[in-house]
Amino acid sequence: MELHQLVNTFGQDLQRRYGEKVHKLTLHGGFSCPNRDGTLGRGGCTFCNVASFADETAQQLSVTTQLAQRATEVNRAKRYLAYFQAYTSTYAEVEKLKAMYEEALKSADIVGLCVGTRPDCVPDAVLDLLAHYKEQGFEIWLELGLQTANDNTLKRINRGHDFACYDAVTRKARALGLNVCTHLIVGLPGDTKADHINTIDKVIETGTDGIKLHPLHIVEGSVMAKAWRAGRLDAISLDDYVESASEMILRTPAEVVYHRVSANARKPTLLAPEWCENRWLAMTGIARALNVKGVQGSLTSRRFHFPQ
Repeated sequence: MELHQLVNTFGQDLQRRYGEKVHKLTLHGGFSCPNRDGTLGRGGCTFCNVASFADETAQQLSVTTQLAQRATEVNRAKRYLAYFQAYTSTYAEVEKLKAMYEEALKSADIVGLCVGTRPDCVPDAVLDLLAHYKEQGFEIWLELGLQTANDNTLKRINRGHDFACYDAVTRKARALGLNVCTHLIVGLPGDTKADHINTIDKVIETGTDGIKLHPLHIVEGSVMAKAWRAGRLDAISLDDYVESASEMILRTPAEVVYHRVSANARKPTLLAPEWCENRWLAMTGIARALNVKGVQGSLTSRRFHFPQ
């Protein structure tokens, strides 16, 4: 079976609910990050070179212009989610956020928002604002970068928050009816396979509606790049990533949607692991593993059932 027959993927979830393909359009809101501007710290997380993943020139364009440009790059989609992806997309005054979010939502083909942020940058006023859009009938996803539930690892990578912070804001957001998507990185220095399993178990215990899994990318311009070049940091192997990712999926209840099970980057930005240049390697490996081990939720009481 193929991956979408084994995992409850975001693409097929949207297709079922909307009756057609819905695509994310990534936006750059010109936001900063409190872990880079000195509010919490400087230099950011040790894995981070956000400029590697976001088009810095895009932040000079309006939200409306960016949406129009991104829509021309997408085939076979007529409806979209506006995805504020770069940096910390709740890190501004509420009135500024309101203006940007509503500029995106005014487009007739936008069905909702995905807002990427940190769990320590989501005040109640922002949650209330997003809940207001939810009440108006828009699809709202609060995408929280947790990365790992291991507080020692979070400290080691200079994350600037702990698991308790994530737990608290996730419970608040879901109590308001907001969908939460949890970002997790597999392969962080100090994390073991046991930590990967413990992380997914703690995330499920807190409650989440979606998960994004990423292998650790060692990218140019990051603190980790220096450690990797000095031989002090090893990149995760494809086999180890597939093993941990598949086990995490098996432990995930059926109703939780996987927005992503891997991620890719390109050289020269990507230094390691080289297999992350090919987006299909991990996806194919995970599908192969799950064909042997079972579908999503096989290690819970709730397995994934596909519609007839």
